[in-house]
Amino acid sequence: MSKKAKILWTTDNKETAMHMVCLYAHNAILKGWMNEVEVLVWGASQRLIAEDAEVRAKVEAMIKDGVKIIACLKCADSMDITTPLQSCGIDVFYTGELLSSWIQSGESIVSV
Repeated sequence: MSKKAKILWTTDNKETAMHMVCLYAHNAILKGWMNEVEVLVWGASQRLIAEDAEVRAKVEAMIKDGVKIIACLKCADSMDITTPLQSCGIDVFYTGELLSSWIQSGESIVSV
């Protein structure tokens, strides 16, 4: 059985970000619940990371501990936040094909 978590994070709700997405994704790696955790940050969640210091610090800590965080380049460019996202260590690129591959894989995707 695969021990991968794939999370699609689109909400800009800080409480949900901190108490669900970040909490679970980080603990899944730290506690060994999952071998791999990938978080695809798309849309409003990107602005939350770029503009909120607490959320940004949490994302940076997650990346340091092995959570792979990816952001949509189209969204980031449209919101003029590509550089702040990249400076956090987030991999920013066009993600439509990535999300399509996630869906086609048949693996579970948590969407928040």
